[in-house]
Amino acid sequence: MIVLAWNGFTRVSEFFAENFGAVGTEKHYLLGHDAGASLLVDGELVAAVEEERLNREKKTTDFPAGSVKWCLEHAGLEFSDVDLLAIPWNWSAEVQDQILSDIGSAPMPDAAKQGLAGGIGRLYTEVVSHEAILADFAARTGFTPDPDKVVFVPHHLAHAMTGYYMAGMKDSAFLVSDGRAERFSALMGEIRDGRIQVFDESTIGSEYSMGLLFAAITRYLGFVPNNDEYKVMGLAGYAGPPVPNPFLEHVVELHEEGRYSFRRPLETDNPRSLEPWFEELFGPRQDTLEYQARVAAAAQEMLNVVTNHQLRALEAKTDLDHLLFEGGVALNCLNNTPLFEASRFDDMDVSFGASDTGIVIGAAVHAWLNHPDNAGELGGPEKKPAPRITPYLGPEYDEATAEQALREFGDRVEWRRLDDDEVVDQVAKLLTEKVVIGYFEGRIEHGPRALGHRSILANPHFPDIKDIINTKVKHREPFRPFAPLVIESEAPKVFEMGRKTRSPYMTFVFPVRPEFHDVIPGATHVDGTSRVQTITDQDTPRLAALLRRFTALTDVPCLINTSFNVAGEPIVCTPADALNCFLGTEIDYLVLGNYLVTKTGSSGSSGSSA
Repeated sequence: MIVLAWNGFTRVSEFFAENFGAVGTEKHYLLGHDAGASLLVDGELVAAVEEERLNREKKTTDFPAGSVKWCLEHAGLEFSDVDLLAIPWNWSAEVQDQILSDIGSAPMPDAAKQGLAGGIGRLYTEVVSHEAILADFAARTGFTPDPDKVVFVPHHLAHAMTGYYMAGMKDSAFLVSDGRAERFSALMGEIRDGRIQVFDESTIGSEYSMGLLFAAITRYLGFVPNNDEYKVMGLAGYAGPPVPNPFLEHVVELHEEGRYSFRRPLETDNPRSLEPWFEELFGPRQDTLEYQARVAAAAQEMLNVVTNHQLRALEAKTDLDHLLFEGGVALNCLNNTPLFEASRFDDMDVSFGASDTGIVIGAAVHAWLNHPDNAGELGGPEKKPAPRITPYLGPEYDEATAEQALREFGDRVEWRRLDDDEVVDQVAKLLTEKVVIGYFEGRIEHGPRALGHRSILANPHFPDIKDIINTKVKHREPFRPFAPLVIESEAPKVFEMGRKTRSPYMTFVFPVRPEFHDVIPGATHVDGTSRVQTITDQDTPRLAALLRRFTALTDVPCLINTSFNVAGEPIVCTPADALNCFLGTEIDYLVLGNYLVTKTGSSGSSGSSA
């Protein structure tokens, strides 16, 4: 069975701009962001890519025409070969009626209710109804789907299925929390034998969305909502939360069954509505590190308390011992480690597709597992073998393509081709110095984190390497930390990992052991922690060999790994993208597959391109 899934809408950004004033930093705020596509063939995830990597518009909401085309071409398929189409949204007529009912009962003036209801009505008709979605697909692909072969998967169930698939399809309890889905912002439940049970009594409506509240705080601090929340996480390390915490004292109320509410419901059509309240709580807004860190630390503690409250309720409702945490809130890795450590669960997984980047995967899996052809005699899905899990699911480029790109930039770069062992040896030696290297190999990784195929690498032993990368390469705020990659078997020696044994997707933060603070200061945040990526010889053989060789030369067990891009741009995808980023920054060397590239006339020139 072949399942193609997609996320993204042709006119959604324009619609929110025209009807809700969502422009500029608000452009990709609510719906369709992280557009992309995936392809599942007989239960194997063979391809997935985010549209931003192809159209070069960060957080794009557009219909993923390039992603859909690439997935099919990669597998050598046509639209006529596809058995099911899946989309991770289900704005049915019933859901629309419920949303309008929610608006009608909301504590807001009648004129505001009418305006919001009218806007939501137009959104349904023009963008998100089943008919509008299928018309959009046909207009952008030239293929008219058979409605009977299209599966509309509720957004949060797609999130849950993403985690389930990435965890090897083992029976699991789950918590999903994000900005908003069709009506809700968080839900919890179980997945047993591929079937989802939602604990409805614990579901949180969008008016009390922790994801949207954190986005509002992100905006208040001067950053881009639904994109820069990791900056708030970074700032939180510079201060302890205020005592008492204004968010916990005046904003959030906890209730039974893991529920919570806000003393003032969110106005999802007015994202700045809470800012006067924030100023009441923290004093007039100031663009200072001290002020921003105090608000960020308070927000982080609030998030920890609320999700811990949800998890305590989930523990009481399930006898399963494995936990999935998915949705955009699950990318708050500062929260994930203490959340797991305080739980009774044996393990907790947060996938590389926890945000909306992954919902195309979950939608495809949900459609596949729930199709009648996959049902056993008792009505449940047949026992499927555990899938092979890899984040390296997007396009790759052969040597001919890389060399063609090099020749197009030939007056500005010089290069030499090396074999794999030479790449490992020479790059490891270069990294013993205070240099920054763009590293490009194989298929591009899926999700918001660079995981070693489109990465910037550096030596974390130099205390000022963070400042060098932030100012000369990434062009971003100086308070931002960098993540280390480490061989999985060595990680517990360097980091206090508690009950975790691995963190392959940078979704957990661990304290750096005291004896390593002076060994990897460039990868240690101000609070003594690191957002760790563990790697193995099986998953990233050449990168693992490179790290082992580097460690043998330096006794430093980690490398800095940050995404190969500059602020405001997507991670590089093609060789030309990599060369443009390399030449537009002060990156010292570029590893482009098996080519070692330098800038013409640089002191580290690697020789003639001819």
